[in-house]
Amino acid sequence: MKEKNIISQLNIANHCRRYGLTLWQCPQFLFLVMGIFVILVAISSYAIGTRFIEDPEIVAVIVLILSAILFTIAVFIVRSFERLAEASRMKTEFVNIVSHQLRAPLSNMKWALEYIFSGRLGRVEPSLVTYLKIIKENNDRMRELVENLLIVSRIEQNRLPQNKERFSLNEMIIKKIALLAPYLRATNTEIITNLTANDHSIFLDSSQIGIVLDNLIDNAIRYSKEKGIITIKTELRDGHMHCEVKDGGVGIPLADHRYVFEKFFRSENALKKETQGSGLGLYISKAIIERAGGKIGFSSQEGSGSVFWFTIPALAFERRD
Repeated sequence: MKEKNIISQLNIANHCRRYGLTLWQCPQFLFLVMGIFVILVAISSYAIGTRFIEDPEIVAVIVLILSAILFTIAVFIVRSFERLAEASRMKTEFVNIVSHQLRAPLSNMKWALEYIFSGRLGRVEPSLVTYLKIIKENNDRMRELVENLLIVSRIEQNRLPQNKERFSLNEMIIKKIALLAPYLRATNTEIITNLTANDHSIFLDSSQIGIVLDNLIDNAIRYSKEKGIITIKTELRDGHMHCEVKDGGVGIPLADHRYVFEKFFRSENALKKETQGSGLGLYISKAIIERAGGKIGFSSQEGSGSVFWFTIPALAFERRD
């Protein structure tokens, strides 16, 4: 058992997976790198010292003191990183547990409300309908937030599953627009499509790409001006499938551009427009696209709208015959 524990402590890859960090962010790996650095500095110091100091004992003492100082600094730095990594891991696990616990009661509330609205319990009094709709809307918002938090925790723990299958990006866009028809009418928004003529079959997780499209289209609708027009375009560009969602909405201030894909960030324009949102959609979209080997970005000017785009690498798609 002791041997297994020692091996486990020396297994840097396991520690990195436990914290959900890349190799160059992992405290144990950084400690190894800094240890090698201290050794190289000690050897270099000794080689240089022997050139200028005749007494080898004095050189050895200087090298030992320098190595001890560097090693102590390395230990303090790595321990600080380890505490931060552990705190981040515990935070992610807490979010994951709480989200799972909230999921069940919110789902039960959803089914209960749908059962009431179905009329199986009898006619719903008109005076109650308004209040029940308010409860339903808030339940939907809470369920969306919980689902986003679950996805974020899985991304941070590197546990977001990928169930790859073949699907058409163009067909997915068309279906999503059809489902959004009532919402588009209610917001007086029109979506124009400019899809590539040569359809391609994509081999990725369709549900995750669907989440990306949902987030980009939903944002475009939310931040569009009155009688807004949104354009969705797909094309082959430099051997990659390129998809972009363009709106003529409020745009994003230049000062906020660097924060757009960060967790929980919402620009000042979004807050002024009083639109609902958790600030997680773009963070999740970026993580999904980058995990798929693609890229995501945007261009925006305050008051003139935004263009959000993502690419799918050539290895993930093929032309449909």
